[in-house]
Amino acid sequence: MVRFVCLLTSVMVVAGGMACREQPAQMCETPVEKTLQPNSSQYFTEITKEVGLDFTHENGADGSLRMPEIMAGGVALFDSDGDSDLDIYFTNGHHGLGTRELSNGPVNRLFRLEDDGTFADATEESGLGDRGYGMGVATGDMDNDGDTDVYVSNIGHDRLYRNRGDGTYEDVTQSAGIDIDGWSASTSFLDYDRDGYLDLFVVRYVKWDPKKDCFSRSGKPDYCGPLSFVPDNDVLLHNNGDGTFTDVSQAAGIAQTAAAGLGIVCEDFNDDGWIDVYITNDAYANNLWINQGDGTFLDDALMLGAAYNMHGHTEAGMGLIAGDFDNDGDPDLFMTHLGQESNTLLVNNGALMGFNDATSSFGLGWSSVPYTGFGLAAFDLEMDGDLDIFLVNGRVYLKEPVPGSWVLPPWNRMSEPNLFYTNDGTGKFDLLEESVESLCSPIEITRGVASGDIDTDGDVDIVIVNLRSSARLYRNDTPRKGHWLSVRAKDPRLNRDALGARIIITCGERRFSRTISSGFSYMSSSEPQAHFGLGPVSVVDSIHVRWPDGLFEEFAAVSPNQVVKLVRGEGETREYESSQRAQVASVTSGN
Repeated sequence: MVRFVCLLTSVMVVAGGMACREQPAQMCETPVEKTLQPNSSQYFTEITKEVGLDFTHENGADGSLRMPEIMAGGVALFDSDGDSDLDIYFTNGHHGLGTRELSNGPVNRLFRLEDDGTFADATEESGLGDRGYGMGVATGDMDNDGDTDVYVSNIGHDRLYRNRGDGTYEDVTQSAGIDIDGWSASTSFLDYDRDGYLDLFVVRYVKWDPKKDCFSRSGKPDYCGPLSFVPDNDVLLHNNGDGTFTDVSQAAGIAQTAAAGLGIVCEDFNDDGWIDVYITNDAYANNLWINQGDGTFLDDALMLGAAYNMHGHTEAGMGLIAGDFDNDGDPDLFMTHLGQESNTLLVNNGALMGFNDATSSFGLGWSSVPYTGFGLAAFDLEMDGDLDIFLVNGRVYLKEPVPGSWVLPPWNRMSEPNLFYTNDGTGKFDLLEESVESLCSPIEITRGVASGDIDTDGDVDIVIVNLRSSARLYRNDTPRKGHWLSVRAKDPRLNRDALGARIIITCGERRFSRTISSGFSYMSSSEPQAHFGLGPVSVVDSIHVRWPDGLFEEFAAVSPNQVVKLVRGEGETREYESSQRAQVASVTSGN
């Protein structure tokens, strides 16, 4: 297990016993306090060069102003080689945009985390050097063999790579029956039919025509927007359990809608035990595909208040994340948008009550209006018991440069600073500036964001992708106001992380809810682990898990400041009273 100098070791509890991730027992304790590095007031430390991470996204721009070159790329944090630490995978473009694939030139890149805390370029030996024009990446165990597979969305043919279990991958796109061509954006693994195998939901953007030219309002050549092209419909691929997938988009009901989709989250929004799908669309109404439990979906975005903003307008939906931002036990939605539109927070009012736009009341509106947002992450920065938000920005149109841009002309005309919001726990977010200057002051063109505990010290680290400048890795050095707990949920029958499992922990009178997920942000994939900041509590009284197939289990109390691995079947079975059933009962009884 990798440990960085001056960083702490974490603990993993395995259902009834303790194992310290192969570290000596005396090293398992993690103190609450975490001090900053000497002579530093920064909550994040950029360690890109220090750890040998060397990647710059190649978008192949040649002055032709082709739209895809400003929309990529993605990044994934996952364990590629089974050594229990997080490696980094970047999608990449090339100079042949419009010619599908090239036999040489830039490729997607995999960086493997080594025992000394540095990253080594393992692209060639891994087989993950995809030569398509890369957009996004999704990670998940498609064949339940205990290792993580990779799906790459492209301009052109998408690719599925199966992990052989030794850190190498094989392209199984053709044998798996996957034939997706065009412009794919974000994508995510999910088990929508609860059969134990991970399916794939692929968000599609527009039917791009490389021959089309577009112009600004002043008549100057500029990048096209989504309304310049015909929108495309999304694709749902059903995992047949034998290494093959079937396109069930028509049968599932999602092919009836065509919109310029970019972002995705898979979450049980109505608390009925079935995973739903929310899609942010660029200049079109968003989709909230409610799982009907019979293999079909119904778009209830309009009825549930999740199609438009509070003014009834469509927006340019980019990045997306689900999280319990108001600590009431259900998943809310936060999404990023084009400049002159604010980012949007949709608060979940409960299974039968839908969503409402709470952006302004939560303090997330005006500060985002000048910027065009893309990827994002939500985690408890200070371990004080609520979710904070980090998001990245970068324009899609040519404007006057922001002073201090880190990008050379003419790309400085598209660069913007990033933003970090802290949640004060009362329904209000504040823009954090000075202490996160290292994270937010670089004025670049940023797209993908992935999050995870790279150094295994109990907090969430960040990796971002920039256009025309270096990707950046940030180590979280924030002082802690409280304790933490990270939870991994494993189903031994399936031999993998239980994507879609809902984790509910109780600490005295407080309850916290998170969902195990890897697909969110913008065209990116993150560590499938539920991370909780707990505040000053000294013990987690209980942990409840609702597994993706509906089984509800309770696990015993644990101490904070550790990674807990929960194994299905080793808890005590309980009956789950969903908020939907509770509200139905209340309405029926007349209360």
